[in-house]
Amino acid sequence: MARSRTTKARRAAQSASTPPAHPDRREFIATAGALLAALAAGAALPAAAGPLRFSGATKFSFDALRQRAREMALMPYNPPPQPPAAVLDKIDYDAHGKLHFSTEDALFANGPGRYPITFFAMGRYSRSPVRMHLIDAHGAAREIRYDPDYFDMPADSPARDLGPHAGFAGFRIQESRLGDQKKLDWQHNDWAAFLGASYFRAIGGLYQYGLSARGVAVNVAESGQAEEFPVFTEFWFETGKEGDDTVTLYALLDGPGISGAYRFMLTRTADVLMDVEASLYLRRDIARLGLAPCTSMYWYSETARPAGEGRVPADWRPEVHDSDGLALWTGAGERIWRPLNDPPRVTVSAFEDKSPHGFGLVQRDRNFDHYQDGVHYERRPDLWVEPLGDWGAGAVQLVEIPTDDEIHDNIVSMWLPAAPARAGASLDLRYRLHWTADERWMTDSSGPSALAQCVATRMGRGGEPGQPPVPHSTKFVVEFLGGPLAALPFGVIPQAVVTASQGTPGAAVVEPVPDGIPGHWRARFDLDTHAVTGPVELRLYLKRDNAALSETWLYQFHPGNE
Repeated sequence: MARSRTTKARRAAQSASTPPAHPDRREFIATAGALLAALAAGAALPAAAGPLRFSGATKFSFDALRQRAREMALMPYNPPPQPPAAVLDKIDYDAHGKLHFSTEDALFANGPGRYPITFFAMGRYSRSPVRMHLIDAHGAAREIRYDPDYFDMPADSPARDLGPHAGFAGFRIQESRLGDQKKLDWQHNDWAAFLGASYFRAIGGLYQYGLSARGVAVNVAESGQAEEFPVFTEFWFETGKEGDDTVTLYALLDGPGISGAYRFMLTRTADVLMDVEASLYLRRDIARLGLAPCTSMYWYSETARPAGEGRVPADWRPEVHDSDGLALWTGAGERIWRPLNDPPRVTVSAFEDKSPHGFGLVQRDRNFDHYQDGVHYERRPDLWVEPLGDWGAGAVQLVEIPTDDEIHDNIVSMWLPAAPARAGASLDLRYRLHWTADERWMTDSSGPSALAQCVATRMGRGGEPGQPPVPHSTKFVVEFLGGPLAALPFGVIPQAVVTASQGTPGAAVVEPVPDGIPGHWRARFDLDTHAVTGPVELRLYLKRDNAALSETWLYQFHPGNE
């Protein structure tokens, strides 16, 4: 399922590749001509190389990488070799945190391009070696050879037992070396990182890491089947031009059931944008193939706080989450907000759609007082997936996994095509990832969404204050803010439209929240659940006449788990 992380690792940013493989005869014949041509063209090591050490040159192209991934899928899976497990296990969080890649050795430390690249060492939580390559202006690629001397490493570090050819675990892209990010010096700050399986992440406009993306998700929460974690086994970095604000890189994915080729174009603006192009090839049938997956953490919010022993809450903080909702913009144009849950059991929700505008996991609550935590959950970025091209029919699936702490990534959102994922099939897709501090991606040709947003979901016992509680009844209070609600004439009350898959919702009362904020309204209703079995799917939106004033609130309620 989703990853588990230590508390220390959970509170920090992220923190490794095989020795060069000997090419077989077929690979040698295929690349020898290209290599000679590249060398004849004068493909000397570029200035970007700096003090790094490299292997010989081979010709690189994205088409060739696709072909390699396609051929790999026709062969049995062969996992990459790893250093001895006993050595990796000794490089725990504390030991790994003392391994610092020297910024003097960073790729592109002196240009070209704005953003130097540094590398992660392997360890207990980063066990797969990943090969790194530099592509020069002539299209010749050279592998960056691992050397422990690249790292500031304590004399007694267990990482010294990895040996001189261990390989890297991943990389991160540092802030601009040109000083145009005035509040951040590049030697100590990064804005994107790729580390572990096919996981990667970026900061948003509030300079904070949070949730992660993945290259692909295989059998997440699939009954009777273990989840697979395909791995980015190799990366290639293009040599950019002086002043470029976009980093272009390529990746090879491999796993027991799938292989793939990726191109990433990463742009650092006030936020971070990533254009992703992927070609995937299936070795075998996959029951649940998740595309453009996002992985986050949700423990609790203002909706429901977990109980500890007796009447004491499980935690002192008001809220703990990296994301508090799933946002959807359907192909039909509906805007949906689905607050996240910590469910009593693993739950998979499917939102069928055709040609979606996008979906994403969002941290909508940006108020520090609502968290009271120095790890700054209020700064965690949103991650919005924007399809490029028509994705056709399928469903956005949301996986929610029970948790009792903040150390687990227990939320996954992803796109599942309607067509079955069969052995021998291939998939090509393009999409854009928006890592942001707000929801500016919720726009269309007419500008930002004109609908009010859901800003809180609250629950309590049914009935009215001062009156005996009503058995088998739960009260819901849903708050909306902005959009046309801010321009309602005095005395005009919106209408709430409420439906439930089970149970009986009572009449909804709509009223302005008495805080003096224009356009801040709430709808409250009681749900009778005396005959309910299983979860209840709730739906609510505000309207005036026949026009929607708010996005649609969806919520999955588990009676008895309030």
